[in-house]
Amino acid sequence: MTAASRPEPYPEPASGSSALSPADTAIAPAAVPHTADEALHAAPVGGHAVRALIASVLGYAMDGFDLLMLGFMLPAISADLHLSGAQAGSLVTWTLVGAVVGGIVFGLLSDRFGRVRVLTWTILVFAVFTGLCALSRGYADLLIYRTIAGIGLGGEFGIGMALVAEAWPDRLRARASSYVGLGWQVGVLAAALLTPWLLPLIGWRGMFAIGLLPAVVSFIVRRSVEEPELFVAHRARVERMLAEAPARERGAWLRAVRLLVADARTARASLGVTVLCSVQNFGYYGLMIWLPAYLSKSFGYSLTKSGLWTAATVAGMALGIWLFGVAADRFGRRPTFLFYQVGAVAMVYVYAHLSTPFALLIGGAAMGVFVNGMIGGYGALISELYPTAARATAQNVLFNIGRAVGGFGPLAVGAMAARYSFTAALGMLAAIYVLDILATLLLIPERRGAALE
Repeated sequence: MTAASRPEPYPEPASGSSALSPADTAIAPAAVPHTADEALHAAPVGGHAVRALIASVLGYAMDGFDLLMLGFMLPAISADLHLSGAQAGSLVTWTLVGAVVGGIVFGLLSDRFGRVRVLTWTILVFAVFTGLCALSRGYADLLIYRTIAGIGLGGEFGIGMALVAEAWPDRLRARASSYVGLGWQVGVLAAALLTPWLLPLIGWRGMFAIGLLPAVVSFIVRRSVEEPELFVAHRARVERMLAEAPARERGAWLRAVRLLVADARTARASLGVTVLCSVQNFGYYGLMIWLPAYLSKSFGYSLTKSGLWTAATVAGMALGIWLFGVAADRFGRRPTFLFYQVGAVAMVYVYAHLSTPFALLIGGAAMGVFVNGMIGGYGALISELYPTAARATAQNVLFNIGRAVGGFGPLAVGAMAARYSFTAALGMLAAIYVLDILATLLLIPERRGAALE
């Protein structure tokens, strides 16, 4: 059995090796079934893996809370700072633009300096600049703070996913990755339930001040979570290489990006993942940012009632994410993605034509299962497509390109709703999932059971 196909979850470098292994310079090999060591395959999950999961879930939960909280606060911020509709919408868009920058920068840093160390940096940047938003005196400084907070936000998803994928065994990789995705829904659900209650009490500035709390989380993460052994072994090989060939130091920074298009097969996979992430984020942000306004304008729901109905949709999303992780580990990545994509097309279209409160409540939950359930699969899929040298970079770059596209979702939905109707805007969202189906069929390989390299 070759080094690229052995089932051990943390392969050590060959003795005396000073160069990067093939696993560090090309796309990971095809999926390999686990048949060599049943005892290892059934081994219990270690405490370090659980701590890595908790840290990643907390980081992503804070992101979800912040973005939906912003959606609820936009009317109050606009009234207080005298913002136009375009300026208010741009706060969301530029947060996501910052996330793209942060995803690229922090992804590269994580592949270079470590998952845990850089994850704490991202949380700290996010916390400090979210807190500074509470001090904003006008549109300009608020936009700057939101953009920089987005830079911190952008790094958390990919680094957390890489950390969990490397710390957990292959047989549970999709399930563990789906738990990270659930972190976002926990944050969103908390925002949907708490913001309508807290906002009248402490105002939008007080809500932003709460954003300083993640700084404490960053300290706890740094003190209690260890780097995955897989990354430690990879880092040791890189250090030996750079010690023997210092001239390669400069090129090492861009190697991770080049590995995303290392060959035709890898480039196709990267294109496919980019399409999936773009559709995912466009549909999600387009729906969630405007759902409270849709329920309010079309059905006369109050802020509190809109929050409760939105929470039902988010609860469906959480269920969908958990089910995705279970199904992807059992049936494979591609079949599960395709099932959810077809479901998203159908349910968004159906939801656009519902009109009674009970139907909207149940339909929203069912729509949530499919629309955002797919977030449960990206962590495992991307981790299995790329080697350790580029794993966090791939997670952050590809997913945050999707976030950049997703930033136009609220603008597109708002424009469609203003020109035509919210029903037409939701119909447009349903149609874009057809692109997801085509990308999965034509560009995404099946990687269930692959050992990380």
